[in-house]
Amino acid sequence: MYPPAFPHDPIVEIFENVYLVRGSIRVGPGMHMNRNMVIVRADEALTLINPVRLDERELARLDALGSVRHLMRLGDFHGLDDRFYLDRYKATFWCQAGQATYQTPAPDCLIDTDAAPPILDAEFFIFSTAQYPEAALLLKKQKLLVTTDSIQYWPDWRYTTWFTRLVLRLMGFRLMLLIGGPWLKRVTPKGASLLPDFERLLTLDFDHLVAAHGGLLRQQAKPLLMEAMARTFGRVQAANPVSGEL
Repeated sequence: MYPPAFPHDPIVEIFENVYLVRGSIRVGPGMHMNRNMVIVRADEALTLINPVRLDERELARLDALGSVRHLMRLGDFHGLDDRFYLDRYKATFWCQAGQATYQTPAPDCLIDTDAAPPILDAEFFIFSTAQYPEAALLLKKQKLLVTTDSIQYWPDWRYTTWFTRLVLRLMGFRLMLLIGGPWLKRVTPKGASLLPDFERLLTLDFDHLVAAHGGLLRQQAKPLLMEAMARTFGRVQAANPVSGEL
């Protein structure tokens, strides 16, 4: 009924009450790649961001952490394991309108510019130019930006088979912080640019980053993002650290 639990690491606490699972997914014959889930705990309530199905051992550890109350899909191209968790926990499901890759389940709460996340000291960021839904979540206390496919940091090729690695390299992926090339190509409207969205993103106050692929980047997330933007779009003007204006 549900896709299986693919190989994954144990749940690891990366900041106080913020946890990361580095896992994997089969994308074709002989092709596996990394994907991640972030877990945020507030008292006994857990929010799963970009859900990845866990095996029975880690599900028991998840249950020991608290009660899963919210599921959050930040990017249109993810959602394989949403139904498993919704059926298991009867949680509230968050995503943007207009989902195309996984049109079900329907959201209980919409992620948009006016929505308040179910996490204290957090805010949503919407890539408003993208023609497929894509958002990010800023955890303000931790200065951690959680993304899906838009911005990724690859410290290694964990859970990525050699053939997948070759394909990723051909698509421009390297061990660095980057803007996802295939994602950008698909979501950019003809004749438009997502540069204004990324420049607006730079006005947020973040130091760290973790995406649905790759690993955790501690420190330097904003300057490395600016370098990635320069490679992708050309020269980028820095955000004003005082006013937040470009």
